[in-house]
Amino acid sequence: MFHSVSFVALSLVLSGYAQSPTYSATYLPSNAPYQSEQGQAGYNNCTTGYNQASECQNAYINTVQDWCVWAPPQPGPDSVIGNTEQIEVAWCMQSGYGTRLIPDGSITGAHVVVTPDYIQVTGVGNLTNINIPAGDAGGELDPHGADGNGNPVGGLVFSSAFGALEQIHEWTNFVAVDQFCFRACKPAVNAPTMCQHIYDVMGCEWNMPGNYSPGVFEQCLGDSAEPMGVYGTSTFYQGEPVTPPAHPIPSSSSCTFFSTISNGQGVLIGGITSTSSTPTSTVGINHTSHYHHSCFRHNHSDFCTSSATSIASSNVLASVTPTSISPNFSSSMLFSSSSASAHSSSLPNSLFLPTTSSSLQTSPSLSINSSFLSSPPPPVLSFLLLPFLPLRAYSCIFLRVAIVLNLRWSE
Repeated sequence: MFHSVSFVALSLVLSGYAQSPTYSATYLPSNAPYQSEQGQAGYNNCTTGYNQASECQNAYINTVQDWCVWAPPQPGPDSVIGNTEQIEVAWCMQSGYGTRLIPDGSITGAHVVVTPDYIQVTGVGNLTNINIPAGDAGGELDPHGADGNGNPVGGLVFSSAFGALEQIHEWTNFVAVDQFCFRACKPAVNAPTMCQHIYDVMGCEWNMPGNYSPGVFEQCLGDSAEPMGVYGTSTFYQGEPVTPPAHPIPSSSSCTFFSTISNGQGVLIGGITSTSSTPTSTVGINHTSHYHHSCFRHNHSDFCTSSATSIASSNVLASVTPTSISPNFSSSMLFSSSSASAHSSSLPNSLFLPTTSSSLQTSPSLSINSSFLSSPPPPVLSFLLLPFLPLRAYSCIFLRVAIVLNLRWSE
C-alpha cells in the first residue's frame, strides 16, 4: 500500500520546492561544451545537418514534427536500453541539429501535447530502426541516473515550446522497441515533481498518460496531468505490493492533425544516408538522374525512354532495363513528353541509351498508340524525326539504306 503523507510532512516537502531548483550550468546548443559531464561517451558541441553515425547527445522536443528520443548508438542483441542507458545518442525527426535522424516510416503514431507545465510526445513505431533490439521492453532515460550524471551521461535536452529555445533540466524519456514517450518540464518550481524519474519500471502509459494510438499524428494544447505517483496526500513508491492505476488522461484541445510525419532524409540502417541528384552528360545530351529516374533533354524538350512498360497519365512506376541501340527503327524511337497525344500506353522494346530500374515521372500528355508502334513509322514522320536522332543513329540509317539499295541492285 502506498504511504500516507501527513499535512506537516507534506508542507515540509513542498517547502523544499519554494524556489526553483538550481543547476550547475545552463547551456544553449550554440555554447555547449564538447562534453558536459565526465565519463560522457558522446558530445554536446554538435554540428548542423545530420549524420547517421553521430554521437551527439543533445535532444530536442518542440513540435510533432520536431522531436527526439534517446536510443542506442549501435545495433545488436546486446543493445537493450538497460545495457546502453549511459551511452544513448539522440535520434531526431528534424535535420539541423547534428544528430541522427529517425528513419522515415519508423514512427506510426505520434501525439504532442503542450501544457502549462510540460511538453510531451507519446507514440508507437518500429524502433528496431533506431537500434533497439526486437523484444526489448525498454527503460527510462533521465537527467539524474544512479550517479547524478544522467542517463545518458551528459545528455542535454532543449525546447522552444515555452518561448525562446532553452535548456530543459527536468525531463524523462521511456523508449521500447514499439513504444516511446518523452516529457520535458517547463523550468519552474514544480518541474522535478512533474518530471519525476523514480518510476523507471512502470513504463510509458503509467508515467505519461496520453494518446498512444497508431495511425494518428497530432499536436494539441492540454491540461497538465497529475504528478506521477502522487495520489492526493499519498505517494506511491515503486516496489510496494499494491500498484495504483495510472492517472486519467488529461483533456486536450486545439489539435492539429497531420497525415504523417517525416524528415525526408532519414533512411534505414545500412541504406543510403541522403537524397541528391547529380547531373552528367552523355553523348551531347544532358542526362539527369534523380535516384533512378532517367529522362533526357534535347532542344528544350524532355525525352523519356523505357522498355516493355506501361505509362499512365500521371506519375507511375516504370521498370526500365539497360538495352543496346537497335538498327530496327520500326521498334526503336524517342518520344517527346511535349508532343505525344493521349492514346494507349505501350512503349517500344528497345532504347537509345541504357537506364536503370526507376520511378519514372512523365508528362500527363505522354502516351503512345500501341498499333502505331507495331508498324514502321510513316516516311514523313521518319523524316521529321531525323533532326532529333543521336549521331550514332545516322550510321544505322545509312547502313539500312545501303542494304536496301544493294538488294534492289542485285535484283
